[in-house]
Amino acid sequence: MTSTKPEAPENDATQLAVAKARAALAFEAADLGEFEWDAVRDIITISPRMARITGMPEGEHPAQVGEYTLTTVHPDDRDELRRVVTEKLTLKGRYTVEYRLIRPDDQRVLWMEGSGVVVRLPGGAPQYLIGVVRDISERKAADEAREALVAELDHRVKNVLATVQSLAAQSARKTTSIDAFLKTFTGRLQAMAAAHTLLTRTRWRGAEIGDVVGAELGALAHGRARWSGPALVLRPHATNALALALHELASNAVKFGALSTEAGRVEVRWFAQVSGGFELVWAERRGPLVEPPERQGFGMMLLERVTGRELGGTAEVEFRPEGLHATLRADAGALAEPAVPEAPTEKGRQNEGRSEASDDDQHADITGLKVLVVEDALLLALELEAALTEAGAIVLGPAANLEEALAMMDQAFDVVLLDADLNGRSAAPIAAALAERGRPFILATGNNDAAALVAEPPAATVRKPYNVRQIALALAKATGRNADA
Repeated sequence: MTSTKPEAPENDATQLAVAKARAALAFEAADLGEFEWDAVRDIITISPRMARITGMPEGEHPAQVGEYTLTTVHPDDRDELRRVVTEKLTLKGRYTVEYRLIRPDDQRVLWMEGSGVVVRLPGGAPQYLIGVVRDISERKAADEAREALVAELDHRVKNVLATVQSLAAQSARKTTSIDAFLKTFTGRLQAMAAAHTLLTRTRWRGAEIGDVVGAELGALAHGRARWSGPALVLRPHATNALALALHELASNAVKFGALSTEAGRVEVRWFAQVSGGFELVWAERRGPLVEPPERQGFGMMLLERVTGRELGGTAEVEFRPEGLHATLRADAGALAEPAVPEAPTEKGRQNEGRSEASDDDQHADITGLKVLVVEDALLLALELEAALTEAGAIVLGPAANLEEALAMMDQAFDVVLLDADLNGRSAAPIAAALAERGRPFILATGNNDAAALVAEPPAATVRKPYNVRQIALALAKATGRNADA
């Protein structure tokens, strides 16, 4: 004989208690505050959670035909909130709205999201309005920050495009051949890209002068360029201006100045100014005899007429017999933080560096190399195809997306030039397929972290914008071709 345990009787009170506990838990988890307006008695009840969120006193209060809760609403939102809530309750019997609230206890302005539903009597007259509120201030702040960033990005992109357009036009006016134009314009574009990369690393808060100098001179001439100075942080606009100025000075030194000979040397030093700005000195020595040019090129015009103004200071270029000498002065507005003046001593020089071997000192033979190009920007892909073909390579493709590239995996090729991002899709599946087949690839990217996203290690990485020489060297490295220093 078996016995059964009697079930605990369930009554309305128990079910109501469970329902209330469940609702309370949900409100707490969602950080909601609840209220209830008894339309028959015209009494509104503010819960402790709503009191905590809004600063309104908890408990029962005269509802004033719904006007009580509007007393804390921001004056600029009050009329519109009243209109929208009335309209939605009339049409649908419920509402969800966003509005600003001024806490009565500390006067803080908060963004709130409120929702409510009306419970009617059998005849249709409203009996209760049950509602909840949530503080969405953090979400609104994030939305506003995102909109500000998008607007700032739009502004920067337009400025960059305008600058590139101007550089192209000015470079074209000052050059006498297509080859000369392409070389000078590409160099200036790469100087801008290097500055952009430095700024991206700090989310556009600024870049140290030493990093800007190192980016322009680091691979220019092995051991023949040195730089030193204190750790000063440039604002974004000053970073771009200094990068272009240094590029023009370096290009001139390679063509005509100290870096055109083995014995020539370049030294760059910068110092903090008492005024809060800085002074940077470019000095060349042991190069060819220097004489002022017969006509002013765009590079010198940019230095003397644009750089100083962009830095809020001056730019002076002297053609001294021992070598070109340039002095760039900037005001405090060029620096991200007020600079502390430092004496030009070894102790004060927190940034020092010297140039290493450059790509210009290396040779790469890619004749007969079969290269699969995977690039979604079709104009860039066509330019790569033409340039690599001129260099002697055999180009397959170009493939413009994941599907096209994966369909070509079993073709005969030696190496792949792979864009890390293909129309917003990661190139990781292609990299994985190449690794499975033991095929090397070069990763082309404008993103500093793209190599990590691909997972499979590339044989080399090239940063956009790049030139064909960089691509050729990377292809030679990836396939074991000779790239002699």
